[in-house]
Amino acid sequence: MSSSNYYDVTTWQDGDPFDDVGAVINSIIADVKDRQATSEVDSGGKPGAVINLPPGDYRLRTQVLIDISFLRIQGSGHGFTSSSIRFNVPENEWPDLHELWPGGSRILVDLPAGAGTEAATGAAFRVERSGSPRISSVEFANFCIDGLHFVPDGSGLHPENTYVNGKTGIYVASANDSFRINGMGFVYLENALTIHNADALSIHDNFIAECGSCIELRGWGQASKITDNLIGAGFKGHSIYAENHGGLLITANNVFPRGASSVHLKGVTRSSVSNNRLHSFYPGMVVLAEGSSENLVATNHFLRDHEPWTPFLGIDNGLDDLHGLLCVSGNNNSVIGNHFSEVIDSQTIRPEGATPVIIRLMEGAANFVSSNHVVALDVNATSSDSCFEAQVDALLTTGAANGLAVTAVQVDAGSTRNTILDSGTEAQVVADRAANAIRATPGLGVQTATEPAAR
Repeated sequence: MSSSNYYDVTTWQDGDPFDDVGAVINSIIADVKDRQATSEVDSGGKPGAVINLPPGDYRLRTQVLIDISFLRIQGSGHGFTSSSIRFNVPENEWPDLHELWPGGSRILVDLPAGAGTEAATGAAFRVERSGSPRISSVEFANFCIDGLHFVPDGSGLHPENTYVNGKTGIYVASANDSFRINGMGFVYLENALTIHNADALSIHDNFIAECGSCIELRGWGQASKITDNLIGAGFKGHSIYAENHGGLLITANNVFPRGASSVHLKGVTRSSVSNNRLHSFYPGMVVLAEGSSENLVATNHFLRDHEPWTPFLGIDNGLDDLHGLLCVSGNNNSVIGNHFSEVIDSQTIRPEGATPVIIRLMEGAANFVSSNHVVALDVNATSSDSCFEAQVDALLTTGAANGLAVTAVQVDAGSTRNTILDSGTEAQVVADRAANAIRATPGLGVQTATEPAAR
């Protein structure tokens, strides 16, 4: 038995989904609203609908406006492939490539956007509804949203490397409950996901890369999760950003380099950043800012190394090596059991001659830093025209490097009453011993207070 609440964009009677799938989806949503006009019928009334996108390319010339709950838009494959690699291959080599564009069930965002376009205006999907209750249970699953091209921004970079085009994948403007974004692909969008005022949001198992910013949780929110995603922003934006959230879980994500930050939290409390693999070409990888307090940052793997791909050499996020890889401005945060690998060429340290900082407590009080392990190596940085080979070679090279002097933990004067245990040797912890409790990691040949001297 077929359901009247299941729609296929390729069989809907209004519009051409291959020319403008946005107009088709809006027509389907209007039909759902017409048929489900009563809010209560026999303890039911508005079950919502499923809109299916079979594999194929669907141009979107009209923004989709979602103002109903219980709507699922689904495809048959996230379709991600690297547009950045293709656009940086000489054009005369394109005919030999197996494919040129992302695939699966693919939305081609062809809105009249451009540099400086507001995120809401340039969004392929805009979710907005006023009144009560909050819009709920909108789901996006298993299709690709492709911004197609970036545009010149005045920087002199190749236009396809600017991460600027005014296009957004999904923009949620209204307070919302129990949204799900699962198994999606996002590529070549200035903003992949921008979501305001989320409650119990799940962003899980997506491929979000080669976008200016990947995930931005704006306004406020609670009890949401960002889990098991593959993520990589551009050098101007955030891979994961959240503000004024409580109870946020950021776990088991693989965050690629080049984003200005891997995780940036602003005014976030009682949340967890755990078991993530974080890779960056710049300092400022994880930032707890503006009173972010009572958070757990635990068992993450941090890798900071150099940009190996020729098209992006010389680009950074504007931060020097004194800034720190993990920066904390807040109270009562726990930083426990993280692994840090700082693998850089000492000739590139900025400011010249400085000692790079790993963990920096900038402001706040009573933070707990324990059992973090720092590996710091001085390497000869190299580059290549091959993105894949250059990065893999850099990741797999662990030998033939000298040690690099670092400050494992730096406590600024604005941060006091912290406890720092076993996260750096005596020389690697820079802090006021009268204002903070410190137990340094023992060095070789150093006698601790509980050990007898060797005979």
